[in-house]
Amino acid sequence: MLEELNQAQREAVTHIDGSLLILAGAGSGKTKTLTTRLAYLIGEVGIDPANTLTLTFTNKAASEMRERAISLIGNRYASPPLLCTFHKFGLIFLKFHIEKLGRRNTFVIIDSDDKKRLIRSIAKEMKVDLNLSFIGSEISKYKNTLLDPKEVTEKAELPDYKNIAKIYEAYEANIVENNLVDFDDLLMLTFKILDQHPKLRKEVSNHYQYIMVDEYQDTNELQFKLLEHLSSEHDNISVVGDDDQSIYGWRGANIRNILDFHKHFKDTKIVKLEVNYRSTQPILDASNALIEHNSHRIGKKLSSHKGDGEAVKLLHSLDEGHESRAIAKEIKELLSSGVHQDEVAVLYRINALSRSLEEGFTKEGLGFKLIGGMRFYERAEVKDIISYFRVLSNPHDDFSFLRIANKPKRGIGKVSIDKLHRLAYDKHLSIYQAIETLSLKELEKATTKRAATSLKKLIDDIHMLQAETEESIYNFVTLFEETIKLKDHYHSLVDGYERVLNIDEFYGYFRESIMQNPDITLDEFLNNISLQSDQDEVEQDTVAIMSIHAAKGLEFEHLYVIGMEEEFFPLLGEGCNMEEERRLGYVAITRAKSDLTLCYVDSRFYKGRRKQLDKSRFLGEAGLISDTALKITKTADFKKGDLVKHKIFGIGRVQAANKSGREYKLLINFGGNKKEILSSFVQSV
Repeated sequence: MLEELNQAQREAVTHIDGSLLILAGAGSGKTKTLTTRLAYLIGEVGIDPANTLTLTFTNKAASEMRERAISLIGNRYASPPLLCTFHKFGLIFLKFHIEKLGRRNTFVIIDSDDKKRLIRSIAKEMKVDLNLSFIGSEISKYKNTLLDPKEVTEKAELPDYKNIAKIYEAYEANIVENNLVDFDDLLMLTFKILDQHPKLRKEVSNHYQYIMVDEYQDTNELQFKLLEHLSSEHDNISVVGDDDQSIYGWRGANIRNILDFHKHFKDTKIVKLEVNYRSTQPILDASNALIEHNSHRIGKKLSSHKGDGEAVKLLHSLDEGHESRAIAKEIKELLSSGVHQDEVAVLYRINALSRSLEEGFTKEGLGFKLIGGMRFYERAEVKDIISYFRVLSNPHDDFSFLRIANKPKRGIGKVSIDKLHRLAYDKHLSIYQAIETLSLKELEKATTKRAATSLKKLIDDIHMLQAETEESIYNFVTLFEETIKLKDHYHSLVDGYERVLNIDEFYGYFRESIMQNPDITLDEFLNNISLQSDQDEVEQDTVAIMSIHAAKGLEFEHLYVIGMEEEFFPLLGEGCNMEEERRLGYVAITRAKSDLTLCYVDSRFYKGRRKQLDKSRFLGEAGLISDTALKITKTADFKKGDLVKHKIFGIGRVQAANKSGREYKLLINFGGNKKEILSSFVQSV
């Protein structure tokens, strides 16, 4: 089983005792290495499969590894190796040991919908008006950082978080009382049992003598602590991951887990898998050059097993319309030359960019499939705007009116809506007509006082906005947002930033449509959207378009990455982590096998307005263009490996940083010329 491995893979596979970090670059055969190591321990060393534990993040990965391992070792063993997701392991463990928490092992696992329903009922009882997804996300975050309701209550300062703490407390009491377990409990409760019962912890650790973990860069704080307990008696833990592909910090993944692995587990052996079997060398040269600008990494350099190939191409377009049509035409030529559609994909950093692709591909008659997401016009926030516009165009559209009646929230519950719907039906009126003709008192009687007031206000807003469409349809969209405040409504959601970007993209597209055709009516605009978003007639081959996050783990012969501009990729602004943005760029580039095109435009819609854009700094950092100036980012502290700029000595890399009063004394290598400089005289690049 070792014959098909390269030297580094063989070194990782044959390592037996002690902690092991397999730093596996993109396309370097990490799955093959992990499964061969499991097979080696069982089939060559003689370890009982029952004494091994291999943890993954997805059932698909677990299934694939299980098949590969069994193909190597056969079915001759009494019990197969335990190869499953973290959460499946938690479920198995709790079935045996949850009684130690005073719970019964007949517990029921609730899914995300059950969780949301329970939170909704608690919030309603407490009269807390907060977004349910946000509450659920916060509770999940608390559990994955091992915070119980009491600790959260003590730490909460702002009113909203005080309310969430109360909901969390009631939520926990409810699931314990009803013997329920949510997804996060599978790991949190497992950790608590191991943490509170040292004897059991020792038994479990001694049972699982050899532990392996896939995609270790994606582990969070709770998963790390769980692994510490599971390996506490032997330190025979081997993890496979790539610090350069850690792109899930926004959902709790902690890159420090892989960067500091050697600090947490003694005498760690580090093996770097640097031979890439997917991409040609020019593609890897670009990815290597880009990621070297990150300071928080262990460091490795990929080389291609395939060898040389075509240079990375750049596609420069005037705007997103020209870009999407140019890409569509190129792809059509590829398909007509015999390239299979599954070998082609287009990636983007933010979901809002899919709109121009969808439109451009449809106009060119090129079929597409959106992977891991919804088409632009099917997204909830976009459908809300379209529903409002439909009501403005035709107030008697009950279907659209029902969608917008309580969005944003106006205190109009389902019961009030149902009563209103029945009342309108009995009077042979549309819902709009019923609200308009009934007096406030009649409406209060049919619904509630708050709902009646809100519905009358909604009718007034519709009248005012209808008048504005007659006066100035171009300016109407600004007044629409100021009046309805959809962006405020969506901003509070967990994924609010992306949703607001989608709303801005729609507003920008609306303004652009008016500029191109000043005489267009709202009704005509809506009809155009319906035609653009309808792909039922397209029966040609389809290609994949998706976000970079959705593309992780995939590969394509021909790949396009759009949006290579500052503010789009890298994404800039509050909460932006430039190193994670750069890792996303590395992931995007390394999805390509032989043909990579990076695309940038002169202007796009930005926050609802067309804006001139600068080329992405990543094009310069990847060594693909030379006229992109290095972008300066101020930072409060400095570390070894940081790239800095001095007004006299130019660009240098920090080799040492020592605190000196209120700032740092830095040892900087300026192209071989080493200088000690105070940090206030340099800027981070």
